[in-house]
Amino acid sequence: MDTLGIVFTVILVVALLLVGLYFLGNKLQKKQAESQTMIQQNRQTISAMVIDKKKMKLTESNLPKQAIEGVPFYLKIRKMPMVKVKVGPQFMTMLCDPKVYEVLPVKRVLKLEISGAYILGFSTAKKGEKYVAPPRKLTLREKLQNKLNKVQNDTEPTKKKQQPDGKQAVEAAKKAARDQQRMYTGGAKRSKKNR
Repeated sequence: MDTLGIVFTVILVVALLLVGLYFLGNKLQKKQAESQTMIQQNRQTISAMVIDKKKMKLTESNLPKQAIEGVPFYLKIRKMPMVKVKVGPQFMTMLCDPKVYEVLPVKRVLKLEISGAYILGFSTAKKGEKYVAPPRKLTLREKLQNKLNKVQNDTEPTKKKQQPDGKQAVEAAKKAARDQQRMYTGGAKRSKKNR
């Protein structure tokens, strides 16, 4: 085979892969849209106490076997955000949306928005109480920038103290001259009255 044939074959294979990925992406997007509408239709609000939250594999959680069997194989291996809640007298383990999982408070009674065994959102149970989300974690660059700013702010006041103004410079020079004179005369000058 000549080089032109090899190049043409490679281009053809890449084009077929891109077309296949396009159709696969469309199919997955339609599935996700259908599941999202199903979730929105079955959405309900319950009052529950959040006991614990952690990320674990579906096989390690105590979800029903039917629920685990309905999940694709690649999600069974992956660690998912799980929340242990108390709904009435019953303890349940529920899956949680990753965005909600990050800000979900523990050991509090909340109004959870759920669809089946999936937590979609929450609000505090008490009227007028607002939940303040924890501050986001700073990146390494932001931490270093904060340290640099702090060091620069700490050093600026010392520079100002080291470089006195005109009047302060004159007073400091007079004081230094007095101190030096005291050293040479053996202490403070005696007043004429004490002599």
